[in-house]
Amino acid sequence: MKRINIHRVVYFTICTFLLILYSCVPTSQFTESEERNQQLIDENERLLGENEKFSVDNVELRTKIKTLEDDLEKLDAETEDTKKSYEELQNEFSILSRQYDDLKQSQDALLTGHTRETRRLLTELQKTQEDLQEKEDRLLELEQNTSEKMMEVERLRAQLEERNLRLIELERILNTKDSIMRALKNSISEALYGFQKEGLSVSIRNGKVYVSMEEKLLFKTGSIDVDPKGANALKQLAGVLENTPDIFITIEGHTDIIPVRSNPSFHDNWDLSVKRATSIVRILLDNSSIDPKRLIASGRGEYLPIDDRDTPEARQKNRRTEIILTPNLDELYKLLEE
Repeated sequence: MKRINIHRVVYFTICTFLLILYSCVPTSQFTESEERNQQLIDENERLLGENEKFSVDNVELRTKIKTLEDDLEKLDAETEDTKKSYEELQNEFSILSRQYDDLKQSQDALLTGHTRETRRLLTELQKTQEDLQEKEDRLLELEQNTSEKMMEVERLRAQLEERNLRLIELERILNTKDSIMRALKNSISEALYGFQKEGLSVSIRNGKVYVSMEEKLLFKTGSIDVDPKGANALKQLAGVLENTPDIFITIEGHTDIIPVRSNPSFHDNWDLSVKRATSIVRILLDNSSIDPKRLIASGRGEYLPIDDRDTPEARQKNRRTEIILTPNLDELYKLLEE
């Protein structure tokens, strides 16, 4: 405020001086002086405004400086406290360092005294871990193999169960066929009972019924015509066979090893055996309702003898006709294929 009053006194003095001066000068000079004086007045006003602004800024700066000085005092106090805390921590650290060094020396001394034992124990421990890992791997492998084998066992058990069921069915079919063939043998034996003394026999071999007739019952030597007594036996046999539609009938002719003379009816033993079988087929068909599809006429000649000896008794046995009765095994074959 004192600065502002000083400026006003100076301003008043200058104005008085200028007034005295202008009163002694011409009008043009006065005008010029007056304009310059006005400029000086404006400049002074501007400077006064800036001075006031600077005064305000100065007060604010002093306030900030005071605040900073207070903060500095607080910071100094905090720094002193921090320094004390640091010194305390440093002392504690020194104590802990000494304790650590003591413990480390004790540990080193202990380890140095037991190094060999420690190494041995570590070696055994490592080996035990390796053995344990190996056994664990082996156990996992065995578990996997066991699981796979159990699955395979279950699969095989299912197959076995299925096969057992088929086997049971197979046995049932075979038992049924055997029962049928035994009943058929008994029926034929009863029907041909009176011809058994004439060289006729009925037997079961390999699940088939064999009706074997010697030559003397059916044919004369070197003939393909059936004897009336043999034809009667065949007619009775046909009566039994026509009631068994599931039985296949094979007629096999057999001769001895003595060659026959060639004639218009047959050329050799083989031809003779086939034509004798054909003659029997005709008698069976002419005296029954047997389906011809069930019959087979075949000749074996002298190549399937009963007795291999070259004697009259053996040759007589070999000159025969066999009627082979075979059950229909289609159901059995189908089951086996499945």
